[in-house]
Amino acid sequence: MPQVKPEFETSARLKVIGVGGSGQNAVDHMIRSKVKGVDFISINTDAQDLHNSLSQKKFHIGKEVTRGLGAGMNPELGRMAAEESKREIEEMVRGADLIFVTCGFGGGTGTGAAPIVAEVAKNLGILTVAIVTKPFSFEGDVRKNIAEEGLVRLRKAVDAMIVIPNDRLLSIVERDTSFLAAFAMCDEVLRQAVEGIADLIITPGIVNVDFADVRTILLNSGSAIIGIGVSHGKSRAQEAARMAVHSPLLEVSAEGAKGVLFTISGKDDLSMWEVQEAAKIITENVDREAKIIFGAVRDERLKSGQVKVTVIASGFPVGFGRSPSLFSESSKSARAEKDGTKNEENIQKQEPESSEWDSIPAFLRRSKKL
Repeated sequence: MPQVKPEFETSARLKVIGVGGSGQNAVDHMIRSKVKGVDFISINTDAQDLHNSLSQKKFHIGKEVTRGLGAGMNPELGRMAAEESKREIEEMVRGADLIFVTCGFGGGTGTGAAPIVAEVAKNLGILTVAIVTKPFSFEGDVRKNIAEEGLVRLRKAVDAMIVIPNDRLLSIVERDTSFLAAFAMCDEVLRQAVEGIADLIITPGIVNVDFADVRTILLNSGSAIIGIGVSHGKSRAQEAARMAVHSPLLEVSAEGAKGVLFTISGKDDLSMWEVQEAAKIITENVDREAKIIFGAVRDERLKSGQVKVTVIASGFPVGFGRSPSLFSESSKSARAEKDGTKNEENIQKQEPESSEWDSIPAFLRRSKKL
């Protein structure tokens, strides 16, 4: 009988690359949150900012172009910095099966360099997923336009792109939420998206979902969305499913999606009836021709009585309608009948630690220090 060599790797290798200041802050938050199963890399043109990163792997790009001083809201400088360091970027991503490129769009390094990093990874045959945020409207039209132009370039360089507009956070936070806490939530949303996909791949299941399933849904899919819901109580499975498919943070609606992957996680008390009811909520509005992949996981990390539902949808028609809900408007009435199904329950509203001050864009941090 053939023997498996001990040195042979049977699991997918995942890497998260934070590009620019916001991307670096998001990676630092994931490290502090102890996200498992991924390697973390920070890339920046700002040498001083990069020095403070928690990543074990730090990569200073564009030493000749920016001289370590950052890109100054100039995406062209960010692009040139990545082009200058393209060979090193290639060596950095080589060997990965899945690359997450995460950053905040609207600045110089993230907006300019992220498409180059993604392009290098995709050209090596690596499944490449971008998870990015768009700036708050109060950050101005210039930053907004920079972000929109950058997203056009990024979309061409990745397999799948999940976009989270920061303004959507305003729809779920309390009025007394602090400025620092709101920016910290941006990092938390990025963490949830990365960890949600990574967990699907690395967590063994009763009905297993593996890297090949994730690749099937995300490869060359264009826009994608991910929703995560956790609930407990009598209708916990249905409520978790509604939370997952009605996230107010999502920029596009999944109606018309060509691929849907969802998993239902619980403990030994998760019943077949609950699985069926949750699956019905998720699939009832999906295109009949959609490719659907289902998984079930026994997750001991959940608290007693909790059920967790994770949904990834992709393959939308170009220019398809944007909506804060995941599925069609007809599903909203069902959600309204339930209390406690708001997705914000999955995002910590606590005041940030001092380290979360780094979540604020550099130009605002520097203004505060003056």
